[in-house]
Amino acid sequence: MAAPGLLDGVRRWLADRGAEPTPARVAQALRDQGRVLGDAEVLGAAEQLRSELVGSGPLEPLLADPAVTDVLVSAPDRVWVDRGGGLELTPVSFPDAGAVRRLAQRLAGVAGRRLDDARPWVDARLPDGTRLHAVLPPVAVGCTCLSLRVARPRAFTLGELAAAGTVPPGGDGVLRALMHARLSFLVSGGTGSGKTTLLSALLGLVGPGERIVLAEDSAELRPDHPHVVRLETRPANQEGAGLVSLEDLVRQALRMRPDRLVVGEVRGPEVVHLLAALNTGHEGGCGTVHANAAADVPARLEALGTAAGLDRAALHSQLAAALSVVLHLVRDRAGRRRIAEVHVLERDPSGLVRTVPALRWGPGAFVAERGWARLRELLRGDGIEAGPREGRCAGDDHR
Repeated sequence: MAAPGLLDGVRRWLADRGAEPTPARVAQALRDQGRVLGDAEVLGAAEQLRSELVGSGPLEPLLADPAVTDVLVSAPDRVWVDRGGGLELTPVSFPDAGAVRRLAQRLAGVAGRRLDDARPWVDARLPDGTRLHAVLPPVAVGCTCLSLRVARPRAFTLGELAAAGTVPPGGDGVLRALMHARLSFLVSGGTGSGKTTLLSALLGLVGPGERIVLAEDSAELRPDHPHVVRLETRPANQEGAGLVSLEDLVRQALRMRPDRLVVGEVRGPEVVHLLAALNTGHEGGCGTVHANAAADVPARLEALGTAAGLDRAALHSQLAAALSVVLHLVRDRAGRRRIAEVHVLERDPSGLVRTVPALRWGPGAFVAERGWARLRELLRGDGIEAGPREGRCAGDDHR
């Protein structure tokens, strides 16, 4: 790695002339500074400058690692990665906090977003699909916080998720039947639990003759399917105009003849339009939602619907008719992602919707709960290659 002082001089030389950091121009900049370096050193300085000016700087090797899903920077010498087994501190470092800030601002610019003291945070998608989130000081204390979620070049298959332990042995048969039966469902879980990964894999099971329309805040779903229409929200510009919300996208998606309407993450007033769509002939719709457990999903949707002006009774009536299944993902202490539980929905005597455990994670297979009979009825026996083991009775504590 070239000395910081040497690179600073080259940066100034290139900036004064508006030149790209090609090896020839880097060599010229070094000569003008009275430096004589060998070819290997010139090429090294050129690559380092190119990475900093048009790439992702010191983070490039991490982002290029196919095992890395997340890169997190919390300080110049605190760069973390997640390779699927929890966070690991890497030896990668930045010269100082200013270098982290410059990288965050440059990446924001690449994404077409503003990041400065007047707008000290950004949430955007880079051209290669990487999800960018950054917060500048003083909102982020001490140093710019930078989070990058790597976009996979292709979706995992359901078989690969089963091999990785996200789906228990034989559980892929139940999920295939879920998609074949065109049931409407939500994938719930916390941040980083694998919701998008699982949903992408499931959408890859949709028949090639069906049209999938995706509405997302940030385009992250990448189903392996021949007919996918992708819609992505857009923030307002500096004049406050041009905003395209997820609610707008769901409304437009309904006019695009979707066989499967998919909302990448249900987290606002779009829940009203999604439930309405699923109640008007759009079978097989799905999406993700943040929740601590499958049992919390109705309350989460109720909160979103109430904020959008839908009263509680109306929301639960639509929910009961629109949604059939909740797949809940967790991330254990070792960082492994897995489907912890599968619930079906039912209405209680008061008319409110609640979830009923149908399957829970087991090391050898899904284990049946009291809602399994209802889920099996919904699946109509289609394509279930391996059923779950019988669990204990409802009311037993399985946690």
